[in-house]
Order: sequence, then C-alpha cells, then structure tokens
Amino acid sequence: MAIQIIKKGIADTIQDIGRYGYQHLGIQANGFLDYQSARLANYILGNPVNAAVFEIHFPASSFCFTRNYTICITGANFVPLLNEKSIAINTPIEVKQNDILQFLKPIEGRVSYIAIQGKIKEEAWLNSHSYFANSIQKDALFEWEASSSISNKFLKNSSNQIQVFKGKTETIQEIHSLIFSTGPIQFIPGPAWKDLTEASQKAFLSTEYHIGMQANRMGYPLKGALLQLNKPNQYLSAAVTRGTLQLLPNGELMVLMADHQTIGGYANLGQIILVDLPRLAQASNQTSIHFMETTIDTAHKLYQQIEKKFIHRS
Repeated sequence: MAIQIIKKGIADTIQDIGRYGYQHLGIQANGFLDYQSARLANYILGNPVNAAVFEIHFPASSFCFTRNYTICITGANFVPLLNEKSIAINTPIEVKQNDILQFLKPIEGRVSYIAIQGKIKEEAWLNSHSYFANSIQKDALFEWEASSSISNKFLKNSSNQIQVFKGKTETIQEIHSLIFSTGPIQFIPGPAWKDLTEASQKAFLSTEYHIGMQANRMGYPLKGALLQLNKPNQYLSAAVTRGTLQLLPNGELMVLMADHQTIGGYANLGQIILVDLPRLAQASNQTSIHFMETTIDTAHKLYQQIEKKFIHRS
C-alpha cells in the first residue's frame, strides 16, 4: 500500500529539515525551500514539524493514494484538486483509497508542500530524507506509516469536514500571512559589503529587484541594479549557506537557496535572515523585492518569535 506518482512534475522532491553537520565534507544540507510552509503542514497534522514532506513545484506531480491517509497542503496555492474537486489548503484533508490528487494552476506562491500524517517509510541517508540532484519520477511509490505518538483524531463539523483547534487556526493564519506578506527582505551585511561603492550600496537598498527566470533550488538570481566593487578583488573561498547574497562578476546578484554549494568564492555581500527566506522562496518572477539592512540581534528575536508559534497547543 503506497502513494503512487501517476504524473511526473517538473522538479518535485521529498524534503525534510535537511542533513546538517556534513558541509565540511562537501555534502549540501538541502531541505525545505520554504521551511515555514513545510513545518506548518506538519504542525497542522500533529507530525514532528521537521518531518519529511513532498515539495511541489508547478507543473506539479499527480498522486494516487492506494490507502486512506490524512494530508495537508500548505505554501503556494496551485489549486489542488481531489478527484477533480477543489480542496482547501492549510487544513487537514482525508483521502481515501484510489483518490487522485492533482494541481490545476498557480494562483499564489512558487512552492507547495504536502504533508502526510505519520512517518515516511523510507531509509534516511545521513539522518535526512531530503533529495538532492534528483526528483520524483513517474510510477514512484511512497509509503507513510502511522506513528504511535500522533493522534489520528480531528474535530469534525456538521458537514463531516475536518476542523483544527482554535489555537492552531490562529497560528496557521499568522504563519501563512507572514510568508506571503510584502515588505523589505531583511539582510545582515557580510564581509564584502564594505567593498561596494557607496553608489552601489545605495542602489541595493533603494532599487526594486525581481527573481530571474533561472531560479531553482540552488539559487535565485536577482534582476535589478548592477553593483560594483570599489576595486577588483579576489576573495578566498569560504563557507556559504542558504540566504547568502553573492555578487557575481557581471554585477548581478545571486541568493543561495536550499541546494547551495558548500563554499563560494564570489563577494559575500550579506546574509538574508532566516525568517525572511520563505518570503523570498515563494516570490514569483513578477514580485517586487526590496532589501533592508538589519542586525543579528533582530534576526534572533524574529526567529524566536516564529519558533514559539510552532509549539503544539492542546
């Protein structure tokens, strides 16, 4: 009994929080592109928030369920259809044997997540199920097993629709609104920020940027004002992470994302703070992006505020 892929998507994968602690060996961490949406799906179902989920890009895969499951879809709204009928996102959905899940069209966002209540029945590699350099193929089979620590009971209304507890409903709305909010993306200046010309610093902080068409899980190219260094400089290769802002030789910018390389030699202009990365991950090519300088202390405080929202409430 399993979940079968009946149509292959463009770049769909299995992702969890990622495999950390191996970057010094040249092994990428990988993991959720939008960690807040992925964790939200697990949170709604009562799973461990960092558990494995399907990460979906459009055009998306189609799924056939060969047994009953409870699922939750979060992140981008690709108009999910269960047996050709529209279903809600950000809420538990019961699926039955032979049900078909498809996605019609992108309405909002770039990345969607499907959590399955329970635990993926698949061997982890270096403590993670996250894919790298491969994607889900047609006819692939996946299975989730019930976890004894997870309750399968949800409240239902008079129409037999699954309801979530009030405390969770408030958290769901807060997290979703935050991910799709507008406003500047906050960054902490990096070692090469001071090497930019004053005009380039001002341009970066005042110019509208857009995500380039070549965006993928490795990095998002930014299209906007070209930036210049005070003088040509050779930088030693150094560790990078998701959210690192690199200045390319042609003056364009690249934001490293979940499948980033382990080291980089381009000018490191700064680091996008972790709580703002999901907003960037979900931005479309038409989304206007502005940047704002912030501090490490602010980044820590904002991250702690988000983490508190994922604490399970009874």
